[in-house]
Amino acid sequence: MTQSAPIAIVTGASRGAGRGIAIALGRHGCTVYVTGRSREAGDHPLPGTIYETAQAVTAAGGKGIAVHCNHADDAQVEALFDQVEAEQGRLDILVNNAAAIHDELTQPGEFWEKPLKLSGLIDVGVRSGYVASWHAARIMTRQDHGLIVFTSASGAAHYSLGPAYGAHKVGMDKMAFDMAADFRHAGRNVAVVSIWMGALLTDRLKAIIAADREKFGHLEGHCESPEFTGEVIWGLYHDPDLPALSGSTLVGAEIARKYGITEEGGRVPATAQEIHGVAPIAFHPAVIR
Repeated sequence: MTQSAPIAIVTGASRGAGRGIAIALGRHGCTVYVTGRSREAGDHPLPGTIYETAQAVTAAGGKGIAVHCNHADDAQVEALFDQVEAEQGRLDILVNNAAAIHDELTQPGEFWEKPLKLSGLIDVGVRSGYVASWHAARIMTRQDHGLIVFTSASGAAHYSLGPAYGAHKVGMDKMAFDMAADFRHAGRNVAVVSIWMGALLTDRLKAIIAADREKFGHLEGHCESPEFTGEVIWGLYHDPDLPALSGSTLVGAEIARKYGITEEGGRVPATAQEIHGVAPIAFHPAVIR
């Protein structure tokens, strides 16, 4: 979309999928603003900080810029986008990945038997994705280009880990669909997609598997690397057919096959349909304004 190296924001990038996506974009020379709350080791039970990710982005060939941002705080989010626009003059890619994930999410019990804090996925997840996209849209519509990505998963279409998780994932997919409709209605060249990621072999998942191999051990053979979705996003950003894909929920592993993206050793991850027999929800094209 632009001739110069793209400017990207990846939210929730201290660790996990966000870190992997940021590093993958760095491999392609992007300037990546890495956001999150973890500034020092010990800020979170799992390893990783925004500064470590930013350094990894730079080491990969891009430019990593760490910005401490609590995506539950609208003022901090506004300051983030003001900083990017002041320093770069544009924004090409926004990856909405920040989410309030707690260990209790994967523990046994019905939703009412678990802590109420799990509802935070609707705040730092659905709402925070809306807020970040609102700010991004104000920049991208002025420059008349850009790509907004929501990281999602097949739990949008089947039961997975309880209603808060499900609401978060389907919320990502529906926001992509509706935001794309608004960009089209306004005649703006801004694309929005939601990407179903597979099980990611992150530090969190490694710990979950180690804690209960009987229940979760099978995931190891199906996992995607944390960088995999970043490579998919890069492929989408340069796809001349991206406008036609805007508003879609895309299965990352399917799109990767289209672009010839593989994991280390040439492995191609299985899709959600192959593993679970589930595909993204087809939202109805009717429009009421």
